[in-house]
Amino acid sequence: MDHDDDLSMQPKVDVNCSEAVHVLYHFLDGELTPERRLLIEYHLDACHPCLEAFEFEVELRELIKHRCREQVPDDLRLRIKDLLASEASGPGTNDGGGTFPPA
Repeated sequence: MDHDDDLSMQPKVDVNCSEAVHVLYHFLDGELTPERRLLIEYHLDACHPCLEAFEFEVELRELIKHRCREQVPDDLRLRIKDLLASEASGPGTNDGGGTFPPA
């Protein structure tokens, strides 16, 4: 989030800490307009406590993304695969020869 030190490039509207923290998740999710995003970036560049909050949220998201994945048990994965294969082999039938779903 490095910006040129040219003061003419600085936005004329200030964002306070409360507002910056309030929209932090929207910022991280890329849901802000380019103009609004730039305002928040300038605030984060200038405000160490808000930058620390931002960095914490980024690290937390990465940790969750890499460590909090549930694995589907192999037996469930195989049952689903078999069910999908039997569905594909014929419309409305399963391995039991009856209609699927049962009437």
